[in-house]
Amino acid sequence: MSGRPRVGFPAAVLSIALAAACASKGPGKTESHSGRGFRALEAVVVGREFLPPGSPGTSMSGSGAWFLEFEAKDGEATAHYRYPVTREQYNRYPEGTRVQLILADDRLREIRPLF
Repeated sequence: MSGRPRVGFPAAVLSIALAAACASKGPGKTESHSGRGFRALEAVVVGREFLPPGSPGTSMSGSGAWFLEFEAKDGEATAHYRYPVTREQYNRYPEGTRVQLILADDRLREIRPLF
């Protein structure tokens, strides 16, 4: 009997420890759903940024990168967003323009002007 390894005791201790860890987790937190699904937010363009070719994050042979910065009401909080956009979008929406942002999983899908 002494030559056989005892597997039952360590397995029982491991399963008891695992059960205790799961039981002591406490009440679950409510998950934020802000990054899931499609959302439409009304926002205002508050900043524009152009990174010329050769800047960090751009290539030397490219045409640069354009970014628009938005402020939007997300629930009761005011959120600040910064997204890469096309050159046409960069030129179409100057600062102060009211827009509707269509987001999918917190990625910008579309910008619509609000009149």
